[in-house]
Amino acid sequence: MSPTILTVQVDASVNERLERLAKSTGRTRDIVAAELINGSLDVYEWQVEGIQQAISSFDRGEGISHNDVSDWVASWGSPTEKPVPGGTSRTVAEGA
Repeated sequence: MSPTILTVQVDASVNERLERLAKSTGRTRDIVAAELINGSLDVYEWQVEGIQQAISSFDRGEGISHNDVSDWVASWGSPTEKPVPGGTSRTVAEGA
């Protein structure tokens, strides 16, 4: 893939940070900036895709209301702990 030139404006403090990082890593400021952009793109694309999927799911009526989730979380640890909204087990919902 052939490189393309991209010109961006950054605050002086950001430029200084890029310069320091470039110097400490033995790279040019442009290479450091390109590496940072490349690394960030994966994260941003993943986030946007997840948000779009969540919105589509909610539009299909598959969402759980904020009130239902809030009531469930508020019940944690109490003798009357409520079941997970939507029927998922708590350990799955917590990411365990």
